[in-house]
Amino acid sequence: MLFFIFVNMKITRLFKDFFESEKIGGFLLIICTIISLLLANSSFSNDYLSIWHYQINKHSIEHWINDGLMAIFFLLIGLELEREIYIGELSDIKKASLPIFAALGGMLIPAGLYLLLNFGTDTQSGAGIPMATDIAFALGILSLLGNRVPTSLKIFLTALAVIDDLGAILVIAIFYTDDLNVLNLSTALGIFAFLLILNRLKVRNLIPYLVSGVVMWYFMLNSGVHATITGVLLAFAIPFGNGDKKSTSYLLQHWLHKPVAFIILPLFALANTAIIMNTDWHYALTHHYTLGIALGLIIGKPLGVTLFSFVAVKSKLCKLPDDLNWKKVIGVSFLSGIGFTMSIFITLLAFSDEEHISNSKIMILISSLIAGLIGLLYLKAILKKNEVEEIEP
Repeated sequence: MLFFIFVNMKITRLFKDFFESEKIGGFLLIICTIISLLLANSSFSNDYLSIWHYQINKHSIEHWINDGLMAIFFLLIGLELEREIYIGELSDIKKASLPIFAALGGMLIPAGLYLLLNFGTDTQSGAGIPMATDIAFALGILSLLGNRVPTSLKIFLTALAVIDDLGAILVIAIFYTDDLNVLNLSTALGIFAFLLILNRLKVRNLIPYLVSGVVMWYFMLNSGVHATITGVLLAFAIPFGNGDKKSTSYLLQHWLHKPVAFIILPLFALANTAIIMNTDWHYALTHHYTLGIALGLIIGKPLGVTLFSFVAVKSKLCKLPDDLNWKKVIGVSFLSGIGFTMSIFITLLAFSDEEHISNSKIMILISSLIAGLIGLLYLKAILKKNEVEEIEP
């Protein structure tokens, strides 16, 4: 049941569907993670792990999920980002300024703290891991507080997470690119240019976009740039129009919500959290890179979001909405420390060593859990207190 209802404010059905699918999807990710961890450490471990390592056309199922299905996830992110830029919270620079500064701080400070422990080492490439926010988990945790959460706080977290996703996309494209194959990259970009021409010619039929998108994905996959970037490029090539229910972008975004939330991300969670926990697993938490991840997600995220927001407001570059205060911003800043999906995804790009990947995943799960619990309990306490204050004469 949707609890997310805007009071005295018109909200589109698409945004309701988005919030609902993200909320339920976040809970589904938790269930899939628990199941995957249990199976990976049970008597069925070998059989379960062999599923994800099974080869199809020279690549494992896990690889097809991470490089193939996740491109569809990034397509949805691109469509959501496009909508926010054109007609959403990011369309007005005054409204967008606060979450933009918050997201910037939530990326730079965690990366800086990670590099404090890892700069100059063979694990410094993991600096992007604690920069990410899992929007599904963050909104799912916030939904537990029900309608006590003010509208502006929901919008702030959503906009922050969307901008954070854009930051993660840029980080992946710039810092996690292998040796470039110029011919394949040029071909992929040529297809993107062709799609932009179709857009300008007002071709609304989805078929040429989707077919060309698959071809663009193939060349991008073999270019050295991570193939999931194709999803974002395709999103901005698809006609947006005026963004109404009949627009091509709206129809595709509406259709993608449930497959992504209930199929693609759960499969990603199952495939990438199949972590074998040995009796000495806790030693994985003592490495510089795992400590950097924890420091970034649990401390760096809330510090960066709050500090940059505070400086921006005090500098009069933006202002807090009337029903927000710094206590509420601090609470949401901890929820932004839930990395999970995007953090794990960047881990797979940052490291090639299986031990580094496994240890990082363990720390991401633990840190995201801690950040989420702190944010939930803190917000529950201050929102309940605020309610009492409002009722008392």
